[in-house]
Amino acid sequence: MRPMKRMRRLRWQALLVVLALALAACGGGDDGGGAAVGGSEAAGGDAGADSDLSFAVVVHDEPAGTFWGVVQNGAEAAAEDLGVTVDVQGNGDPAQQADLVNSAIANNVDGIAVSLANPDAMRGPLEEAAAAGIPVVTLNSGLNDFQSVGAITHVGQDEVLAGNGAGERLNEAGVTTLLCAIHEVGNIALDERCNGAEETFSGTTERVQIDINDPVASQSTIRSALEANPDIDAVLTLNPDMATTAALPAIQEVGRDITLATFDLGTDVLNAIDAGDILFAIDQQQYLQGYLPIVYLNLFKENLNTVGGGQPVLTGPGFVTQENAAQVLELTEQGTR
Repeated sequence: MRPMKRMRRLRWQALLVVLALALAACGGGDDGGGAAVGGSEAAGGDAGADSDLSFAVVVHDEPAGTFWGVVQNGAEAAAEDLGVTVDVQGNGDPAQQADLVNSAIANNVDGIAVSLANPDAMRGPLEEAAAAGIPVVTLNSGLNDFQSVGAITHVGQDEVLAGNGAGERLNEAGVTTLLCAIHEVGNIALDERCNGAEETFSGTTERVQIDINDPVASQSTIRSALEANPDIDAVLTLNPDMATTAALPAIQEVGRDITLATFDLGTDVLNAIDAGDILFAIDQQQYLQGYLPIVYLNLFKENLNTVGGGQPVLTGPGFVTQENAAQVLELTEQGTR
Protein backbone atom coordinates (compact mmCIF):
# COMPACT_ATOMS: atom_id res chain seq x y z
CA MET A 1 0.00 0.00 0.00
CA ARG A 2 1.39 3.45 -0.93
CA PRO A 3 2.26 5.62 2.13
CA MET A 4 -0.14 8.47 1.28
CA LYS A 5 -3.08 6.11 0.70
CA ARG A 6 -2.29 4.29 3.94
CA MET A 7 -2.18 7.58 5.84
CA ARG A 8 -5.55 8.66 4.40
CA ARG A 9 -7.06 5.37 5.53
CA LEU A 10 -5.58 5.70 9.02
CA ARG A 11 -6.81 9.28 9.38
CA TRP A 12 -10.33 8.19 8.36
CA GLN A 13 -10.29 5.29 10.79
CA ALA A 14 -9.04 7.58 13.56
CA LEU A 15 -12.06 9.81 12.90
CA LEU A 16 -14.33 6.82 13.42
CA VAL A 17 -12.59 6.08 16.71
CA VAL A 18 -13.18 9.65 17.90
CA LEU A 19 -16.86 9.36 16.97
CA ALA A 20 -17.16 6.05 18.77
CA LEU A 21 -15.52 7.38 21.93
CA ALA A 22 -17.81 10.39 21.88
CA LEU A 23 -20.73 7.99 21.62
CA ALA A 24 -19.39 6.00 24.54
CA ALA A 25 -19.11 9.15 26.66
CA CYS A 26 -22.67 10.21 25.82
CA GLY A 27 -24.23 6.79 26.35
CA GLY A 28 -26.87 7.45 23.69
CA GLY A 29 -29.91 9.67 23.59
CA ASP A 30 -33.44 9.80 22.25
CA ASP A 31 -32.14 9.82 18.68
CA GLY A 32 -30.08 6.67 19.33
CA GLY A 33 -26.88 8.38 18.15
CA GLY A 34 -27.49 7.43 14.51
CA ALA A 35 -25.19 10.14 13.16
CA ALA A 36 -22.19 7.89 13.69
CA VAL A 37 -23.48 5.50 11.01
CA GLY A 38 -24.20 8.21 8.48
CA GLY A 39 -20.84 9.82 9.18
CA SER A 40 -18.98 6.60 8.49
CA GLU A 41 -20.64 6.23 5.12
CA ALA A 42 -19.90 9.79 4.18
CA ALA A 43 -16.25 9.49 5.18
CA GLY A 44 -15.63 6.23 3.36
CA GLY A 45 -14.60 7.70 0.00
CA ASP A 46 -10.82 7.20 -0.24
CA ALA A 47 -10.48 4.59 2.46
CA GLY A 48 -11.61 1.51 0.57
CA ALA A 49 -8.28 0.53 -1.02
CA ASP A 50 -7.95 -3.23 -1.44
CA SER A 51 -6.23 -5.08 1.37
CA ASP A 52 -5.25 -8.69 1.97
CA LEU A 53 -6.55 -8.60 5.56
CA SER A 54 -9.42 -10.93 6.47
CA PHE A 55 -11.55 -10.91 9.60
CA ALA A 56 -14.10 -13.30 11.07
CA VAL A 57 -17.24 -12.28 12.97
CA VAL A 58 -18.70 -15.09 15.09
CA VAL A 59 -21.92 -14.39 17.01
CA HIS A 60 -24.21 -16.45 19.23
CA ASP A 61 -27.09 -16.69 16.76
CA GLU A 62 -27.68 -17.01 13.04
CA PRO A 63 -26.51 -13.73 11.43
CA ALA A 64 -29.89 -12.91 9.95
CA GLY A 65 -33.25 -11.45 10.92
CA THR A 66 -34.31 -8.44 12.90
CA PHE A 67 -31.21 -8.01 15.05
CA TRP A 68 -28.24 -10.03 13.81
CA GLY A 69 -28.93 -9.26 10.15
CA VAL A 70 -28.21 -5.60 10.94
CA VAL A 71 -25.01 -6.58 12.76
CA GLN A 72 -23.95 -8.45 9.61
CA ASN A 73 -24.82 -5.42 7.48
CA GLY A 74 -22.55 -3.28 9.65
CA ALA A 75 -19.62 -5.68 9.45
CA GLU A 76 -19.95 -6.05 5.69
CA ALA A 77 -20.22 -2.28 5.21
CA ALA A 78 -17.02 -1.78 7.20
CA ALA A 79 -15.28 -4.42 5.11
CA GLU A 80 -16.35 -2.68 1.92
CA ASP A 81 -15.28 0.74 3.21
CA LEU A 82 -11.88 -0.57 4.30
CA GLY A 83 -11.25 -2.90 1.40
CA VAL A 84 -10.86 -5.96 3.64
CA THR A 85 -12.59 -9.34 3.71
CA VAL A 86 -15.06 -10.33 6.40
CA ASP A 87 -16.90 -13.59 7.05
CA VAL A 88 -19.91 -13.38 9.39
CA GLN A 89 -21.15 -16.60 10.98
CA GLY A 90 -23.10 -17.57 14.07
CA ASN A 91 -24.74 -20.33 16.04
CA GLY A 92 -26.92 -20.29 19.14
CA ASP A 93 -25.26 -23.40 20.58
CA PRO A 94 -22.17 -22.34 22.58
CA ALA A 95 -20.21 -25.41 21.50
CA GLN A 96 -21.03 -24.74 17.86
CA GLN A 97 -20.05 -21.10 18.23
CA ALA A 98 -16.74 -22.21 19.73
CA ASP A 99 -16.20 -24.50 16.74
CA LEU A 100 -16.72 -21.56 14.39
CA VAL A 101 -14.01 -19.63 16.24
CA ASN A 102 -11.68 -22.61 15.97
CA SER A 103 -12.36 -22.75 12.23
CA ALA A 104 -11.54 -19.06 11.88
CA ILE A 105 -8.23 -19.66 13.67
CA ALA A 106 -7.46 -22.60 11.38
CA ASN A 107 -8.14 -20.33 8.40
CA ASN A 108 -5.46 -17.89 9.66
CA VAL A 109 -7.73 -14.86 9.81
CA ASP A 110 -6.18 -11.55 10.80
CA GLY A 111 -8.68 -10.83 13.56
CA ILE A 112 -11.83 -12.15 15.20
CA ALA A 113 -14.89 -10.28 16.44
CA VAL A 114 -16.97 -12.47 18.75
CA SER A 115 -19.98 -12.17 21.04
CA LEU A 116 -19.69 -13.66 24.52
CA ALA A 117 -23.18 -14.75 25.53
CA ASN A 118 -21.48 -17.75 27.15
CA PRO A 119 -17.94 -16.63 28.08
CA ASP A 120 -16.85 -19.95 29.57
CA ALA A 121 -17.53 -21.79 26.31
CA MET A 122 -15.38 -19.31 24.41
CA ARG A 123 -12.33 -19.09 26.68
CA GLY A 124 -10.55 -22.09 25.20
CA PRO A 125 -10.88 -21.00 21.56
CA LEU A 126 -9.94 -17.42 22.38
CA GLU A 127 -6.84 -18.63 24.22
CA GLU A 128 -5.95 -20.45 21.01
CA ALA A 129 -6.47 -17.22 19.07
CA ALA A 130 -4.13 -15.37 21.44
CA ALA A 131 -1.52 -18.11 21.06
CA ALA A 132 -1.78 -17.74 17.30
CA GLY A 133 -1.32 -13.96 17.53
CA ILE A 134 -4.85 -13.20 16.34
CA PRO A 135 -6.39 -10.06 17.92
CA VAL A 136 -9.94 -10.29 19.27
CA VAL A 137 -12.66 -7.70 19.73
CA THR A 138 -15.80 -8.75 21.60
CA LEU A 139 -19.18 -7.38 20.63
CA ASN A 140 -22.73 -7.29 21.96
CA SER A 141 -22.31 -9.67 24.92
CA GLY A 142 -19.13 -9.74 26.99
CA LEU A 143 -18.72 -6.32 28.57
CA ASN A 144 -17.69 -7.83 31.91
CA ASP A 145 -15.49 -10.54 30.41
CA PHE A 146 -13.69 -9.06 27.41
CA GLN A 147 -10.50 -8.32 29.31
CA SER A 148 -10.32 -11.80 30.85
CA VAL A 149 -10.44 -13.44 27.40
CA GLY A 150 -7.71 -11.15 26.06
CA ALA A 151 -9.81 -8.95 23.78
CA ILE A 152 -8.34 -5.58 22.83
CA THR A 153 -11.72 -3.90 23.41
CA HIS A 154 -15.46 -4.52 23.62
CA VAL A 155 -18.17 -2.88 21.52
CA GLY A 156 -21.66 -3.00 22.93
CA GLN A 157 -24.12 -1.84 25.52
CA ASP A 158 -23.88 -1.89 29.29
CA GLU A 159 -26.91 -4.08 29.90
CA VAL A 160 -27.32 -3.10 33.54
CA LEU A 161 -27.30 0.61 32.65
CA ALA A 162 -29.81 -0.10 29.89
CA GLY A 163 -32.02 -1.94 32.36
CA ASN A 164 -31.67 1.00 34.76
CA GLY A 165 -32.99 3.29 32.04
CA ALA A 166 -35.92 0.99 31.40
CA GLY A 167 -36.85 0.96 35.08
CA GLU A 168 -36.71 4.74 35.28
CA ARG A 169 -38.93 5.20 32.24
CA LEU A 170 -41.44 2.68 33.55
CA ASN A 171 -41.55 4.64 36.81
CA GLU A 172 -42.34 7.76 34.80
CA ALA A 173 -45.16 5.86 33.09
CA GLY A 174 -46.71 5.19 36.51
CA VAL A 175 -46.68 1.39 36.40
CA THR A 176 -46.39 -0.57 39.65
CA THR A 177 -45.83 -4.26 38.83
CA LEU A 178 -43.44 -5.39 36.10
CA LEU A 179 -43.11 -8.72 34.32
CA CYS A 180 -39.63 -9.22 32.80
CA ALA A 181 -39.65 -11.94 30.10
CA ILE A 182 -36.34 -13.78 29.51
CA HIS A 183 -36.19 -15.61 26.18
CA GLU A 184 -32.85 -17.51 26.37
CA VAL A 185 -31.63 -19.70 29.22
CA GLY A 186 -28.01 -19.03 30.23
CA ASN A 187 -27.56 -15.72 28.37
CA ILE A 188 -26.02 -13.55 31.07
CA ALA A 189 -26.83 -10.31 29.24
CA LEU A 190 -30.55 -10.98 29.59
CA ASP A 191 -30.31 -11.49 33.33
CA GLU A 192 -28.35 -8.23 33.53
CA ARG A 193 -31.15 -6.41 31.72
CA CYS A 194 -33.73 -7.61 34.23
CA ASN A 195 -31.33 -6.91 37.11
CA GLY A 196 -30.85 -3.36 35.91
CA ALA A 197 -34.57 -2.75 35.60
CA GLU A 198 -35.14 -4.11 39.11
CA GLU A 199 -32.50 -1.74 40.51
CA THR A 200 -34.36 1.42 39.47
CA PHE A 201 -37.97 0.28 39.16
CA SER A 202 -39.83 1.41 42.26
CA GLY A 203 -42.52 -1.26 42.11
CA THR A 204 -42.57 -5.06 42.21
CA THR A 205 -40.85 -7.17 39.56
CA GLU A 206 -41.54 -10.74 38.45
CA ARG A 207 -39.62 -12.82 35.90
CA VAL A 208 -40.91 -15.38 33.44
CA GLN A 209 -38.96 -17.73 31.17
CA ILE A 210 -40.10 -17.84 27.55
CA ASP A 211 -38.65 -19.46 24.43
CA ILE A 212 -37.45 -17.34 21.51
CA ASN A 213 -37.85 -20.36 19.22
CA ASP A 214 -41.54 -20.84 20.08
CA PRO A 215 -43.53 -17.58 19.92
CA VAL A 216 -46.87 -19.35 20.32
CA ALA A 217 -45.83 -21.04 23.56
CA SER A 218 -44.20 -17.80 24.73
CA GLN A 219 -47.43 -15.92 24.13
CA SER A 220 -49.30 -18.50 26.20
CA THR A 221 -46.72 -18.29 29.01
CA ILE A 222 -46.94 -14.51 29.20
CA ARG A 223 -50.74 -14.58 29.10
CA SER A 224 -50.82 -17.11 31.94
CA ALA A 225 -48.50 -14.92 34.04
CA LEU A 226 -50.70 -11.89 33.43
CA GLU A 227 -53.86 -13.81 34.32
CA ALA A 228 -52.25 -15.26 37.45
CA ASN A 229 -51.33 -11.81 38.77
CA PRO A 230 -53.87 -9.09 37.92
CA ASP A 231 -51.57 -6.48 39.49
CA ILE A 232 -49.07 -6.75 36.62
CA ASP A 233 -49.44 -3.56 34.61
CA ALA A 234 -46.23 -3.64 32.56
CA VAL A 235 -44.25 -6.19 30.52
CA LEU A 236 -40.61 -5.76 29.55
CA THR A 237 -39.37 -8.05 26.77
CA LEU A 238 -35.66 -8.40 25.99
CA ASN A 239 -36.00 -9.09 22.28
CA PRO A 240 -38.00 -7.25 19.61
CA ASP A 241 -39.56 -10.36 18.07
CA MET A 242 -40.78 -11.51 21.49
CA ALA A 243 -42.38 -8.09 21.97
CA THR A 244 -44.53 -8.27 18.86
CA THR A 245 -45.12 -12.02 18.40
CA ALA A 246 -45.60 -13.03 22.04
CA ALA A 247 -46.08 -10.18 24.53
CA LEU A 248 -48.31 -7.85 22.52
CA PRO A 249 -50.80 -10.58 21.51
CA ALA A 250 -50.85 -11.88 25.09
CA ILE A 251 -51.65 -8.42 26.42
CA GLN A 252 -54.41 -8.01 23.84
CA GLU A 253 -55.88 -11.38 24.83
CA VAL A 254 -55.92 -10.46 28.53
CA GLY A 255 -57.76 -7.27 27.66
CA ARG A 256 -56.61 -4.93 30.42
CA ASP A 257 -54.41 -1.83 30.35
CA ILE A 258 -50.81 -3.14 30.40
CA THR A 259 -47.78 -1.15 29.30
CA LEU A 260 -45.31 -2.90 26.98
CA ALA A 261 -41.65 -1.95 26.50
CA THR A 262 -38.80 -3.84 24.91
CA PHE A 263 -35.11 -4.04 24.19
CA ASP A 264 -33.87 -3.70 20.60
CA LEU A 265 -35.43 -2.63 17.35
CA GLY A 266 -37.30 -4.14 14.43
CA THR A 267 -39.80 -2.91 11.88
CA ASP A 268 -42.76 -4.39 13.75
CA VAL A 269 -41.57 -2.88 17.04
CA LEU A 270 -41.12 0.55 15.50
CA ASN A 271 -44.56 0.43 13.91
CA ALA A 272 -46.05 -0.58 17.27
CA ILE A 273 -44.27 2.29 19.02
CA ASP A 274 -45.50 4.72 16.37
CA ALA A 275 -49.04 3.39 16.88
CA GLY A 276 -48.80 3.72 20.67
CA ASP A 277 -48.90 -0.03 21.38
CA ILE A 278 -45.33 -0.14 22.75
CA LEU A 279 -44.09 2.61 25.06
CA PHE A 280 -40.39 2.50 24.09
CA ALA A 281 -37.61 0.33 22.77
CA ILE A 282 -34.03 0.40 24.02
CA ASP A 283 -31.68 0.84 21.08
CA GLN A 284 -28.16 -0.60 21.37
CA GLN A 285 -27.36 0.29 17.72
CA GLN A 286 -26.41 -3.15 16.51
CA TYR A 287 -25.18 -1.80 13.18
CA LEU A 288 -22.29 -0.21 15.07
CA GLN A 289 -21.65 -3.51 16.85
CA GLY A 290 -20.92 -5.01 13.45
CA TYR A 291 -19.16 -2.03 11.93
CA LEU A 292 -16.81 -0.81 14.66
CA PRO A 293 -15.07 -4.12 15.53
CA ILE A 294 -13.87 -4.42 11.92
CA VAL A 295 -12.54 -0.86 12.06
CA TYR A 296 -10.75 -1.54 15.36
CA LEU A 297 -9.26 -4.84 14.21
CA ASN A 298 -8.05 -3.18 11.02
CA LEU A 299 -6.49 -0.30 12.95
CA PHE A 300 -4.73 -2.77 15.23
CA LYS A 301 -3.34 -4.77 12.34
CA GLU A 302 -2.21 -1.75 10.35
CA ASN A 303 -1.08 0.59 13.10
CA LEU A 304 -1.17 -1.25 16.46
CA ASN A 305 -3.94 1.07 17.65
CA THR A 306 -6.20 0.10 20.52
CA VAL A 307 -9.41 1.85 21.51
CA GLY A 308 -11.12 2.50 24.83
CA GLY A 309 -8.14 2.56 27.19
CA GLY A 310 -9.26 -0.67 28.83
CA GLN A 311 -12.91 0.40 28.90
CA PRO A 312 -15.66 -0.78 26.55
CA VAL A 313 -16.92 1.34 23.67
CA LEU A 314 -20.64 1.81 24.37
CA THR A 315 -23.17 1.84 21.54
CA GLY A 316 -26.19 2.30 23.83
CA PRO A 317 -28.56 2.64 25.43
CA GLY A 318 -30.58 4.96 23.29
CA PHE A 319 -34.36 5.11 23.49
CA VAL A 320 -36.85 5.07 20.65
CA THR A 321 -40.26 6.47 21.57
CA GLN A 322 -43.31 7.64 19.68
CA GLU A 323 -41.51 10.95 19.10
CA ASN A 324 -38.73 9.50 16.94
CA ALA A 325 -39.99 6.06 15.85
CA ALA A 326 -40.95 7.18 12.34
CA GLN A 327 -37.48 8.60 11.71
CA VAL A 328 -35.74 5.44 12.89
CA LEU A 329 -38.18 3.33 10.88
CA GLU A 330 -36.92 4.97 7.69
CA LEU A 331 -33.38 3.89 8.57
CA THR A 332 -34.40 0.28 9.18
CA GLU A 333 -35.42 0.10 5.53
CA GLN A 334 -31.76 0.76 4.67
CA GLY A 335 -30.65 -2.10 6.97
CA THR A 336 -28.69 0.16 9.30
CA ARG A 337 -30.98 0.24 12.37
